[in-house]
Amino acid sequence: MSAALHPDIGVRDRAPQPGSGRTELLGLTRAEIAAALVAAGEAEKSAKMRAGQLWHWIYYRGSRDFAEMTTLSKELRERLSTRFSVGRPVASKDLKSTDGTRKWLLKFADGEEAECVHIPEDDRGALCVSSQVGCTLTCRFCHTGTMKLVRNLDAAEIVGQVMLARDHLDEWPSPPDGRMLSNIVMMGMGEPLYNFDSVAKALKIVMDNEGIAISKRRITLSTAGVVPMIPRCGAELGVNLAISLHAVRDDIRDVIVPINKKYPIKELMAACAAYPGLSNARRITFEYVMLKGINDSPADAKELVRLLKGVPAKVNLIPFNPWPGAPYECSSNEAIRKFSDIVFNAGYSSPVRTPRGRDIMAACGQLKSASVKRSKADILREQAAKDAAAANAVLPV
Repeated sequence: MSAALHPDIGVRDRAPQPGSGRTELLGLTRAEIAAALVAAGEAEKSAKMRAGQLWHWIYYRGSRDFAEMTTLSKELRERLSTRFSVGRPVASKDLKSTDGTRKWLLKFADGEEAECVHIPEDDRGALCVSSQVGCTLTCRFCHTGTMKLVRNLDAAEIVGQVMLARDHLDEWPSPPDGRMLSNIVMMGMGEPLYNFDSVAKALKIVMDNEGIAISKRRITLSTAGVVPMIPRCGAELGVNLAISLHAVRDDIRDVIVPINKKYPIKELMAACAAYPGLSNARRITFEYVMLKGINDSPADAKELVRLLKGVPAKVNLIPFNPWPGAPYECSSNEAIRKFSDIVFNAGYSSPVRTPRGRDIMAACGQLKSASVKRSKADILREQAAKDAAAANAVLPV
């Protein structure tokens, strides 16, 4: 992504910082793993093969310990363990809802935090994955939007969410069917299209047939409407697209989804109509949170139908999930039913999403961590305090 497109030029992807001096393999491509092996002394002729073997152990078997990688020689395994690591985020909290939904608060190497959520069904399940710590979009109905953007997650931190979830679900090696982590939805904290390079790299690893092997048809990327990046997402990834629409008039959407001021509804719908691979079999999902007295009238439903004309689409109606200090209320059941009937009768699927994980603040729009964006002065003050504490610890008594 060009720096000009990103709304916060000071936010950069960060490499993992395990603190051990070892190179982190998680999140690297095969070519990057091979190059790292060559840099560590492996012959170029064998590095590609070794990279393939490591890929199998890391992404098919979920191994974190080189000693387990028995297709490699003992000498090589010992050498790898001194130069490389295969990490995971740390699950500092593991919460389980009464409905089976599970939320992990993940702490990364630099101490920043984000959340991911597993939503199980009878024979499958979706993992809601975060792309940023915090968010820059400030959508009024979203709890994450009350955070400032702290930073982007890198590819290792995004893939690491999938790896950790499969660890906890005991799904290594990759089961051929019936897996409880069958789908990925990039609907967690952050705007994926404002961190596209890292998201794309991570999703290509997730889709690789020789590893985690989740098909692009089982991956959905949700955007609030970063219009210039939508064609690139379709061309490079080909995953399902979801649009956080939530209003059918620019004056309303400008308030509740402020990115609309930059990319208004007309431009967003044009980008959707041109999305690569779009067909009746592969429809765009339009997400629409139901806010009492704001966007839930029959007139709003009829305007939504007009907007969708010519676009293969389905609509997910989302009852507003409250959070402390939220400025809105959920629409009544009757208003939601009438809205759904109008959209459905026009020929569009319009299911009402059943809220999941509300009791652990894991439902749509409820994710938030304690991470906050710190100024450079704050960081310098913290480092000075640490240095002073370390110096005092070694002073003679």
